[in-house]
Amino acid sequence: MTFNMLDVDVIDGIAAVWLNRPPVNAVTVAMYDEIKRAFQRPDDLGAEVRVIVLAGRGAHFCGGNDLEEFATMDQDNADERMWHVREAFFAIEDCPVPVIAAVHGSALGTGLALAASCDYVLAADDARFGLPEITVGVMGGARHLAWWAAQPTVRRAFFTGESLTAQNLQLLGAIHAVVPKEELMTAVIAEAQLVARHSPTAMRLAKRGLNMIEHADLKSGYTYEQRLTALMSSHGDSKEALASRRERRLPVYAAREDLFLPPGAPAQR
Repeated sequence: MTFNMLDVDVIDGIAAVWLNRPPVNAVTVAMYDEIKRAFQRPDDLGAEVRVIVLAGRGAHFCGGNDLEEFATMDQDNADERMWHVREAFFAIEDCPVPVIAAVHGSALGTGLALAASCDYVLAADDARFGLPEITVGVMGGARHLAWWAAQPTVRRAFFTGESLTAQNLQLLGAIHAVVPKEELMTAVIAEAQLVARHSPTAMRLAKRGLNMIEHADLKSGYTYEQRLTALMSSHGDSKEALASRRERRLPVYAAREDLFLPPGAPAQR
């Protein structure tokens, strides 16, 4: 899989996907399509990818949409262009493996939405997140911020266009950790290693399960998790995880295997 505006490094099951469109990684339609391809098909990035880190080259994570391209949008082409945008965001959210965002500098508009589409975020102490959509005459991104923050915070950010710092969002529980900028990638790779050490089969099943139960009520969500437990219980990695814990040793997991439940939302008991 080759890209023009993304860089990809894969080491020990960890794929680092870098936004790379200087000077601020502003996203075009073509770049949205590359993001979609990368996250829809992580197996094509490299051998046995277990977790992805999404980061940005240069001084900023992502400064938003490419404003020159945005200036050519109107009602006639907006629907088609917006499809490319949301497909990229949804590909990250639905990625088969966990995705951790490493954010430094600005994450504005699309940058905020890209980070919020990841499973969780580590940020540099210089990171700032904002929704300047009103200031450039468009809409969008508020629903992504609402995944992190309460409505008063979302509405003020949207109505004013003012940014939130990484420290602001950490206090709200939206960001896992804030670290010095020079330590960000070291911290994120260490975090990714905590994920990559587990069974690749169990991890993909867990990702699918967490996405499925996110908006479910407690009873149907937990019932669905029990179905995943039953599905995983016959897999060798499940037995190995238990045995290694009891024997106080590192587990040795098998190659990844796809396990599937019937499609559909969690069923009420």
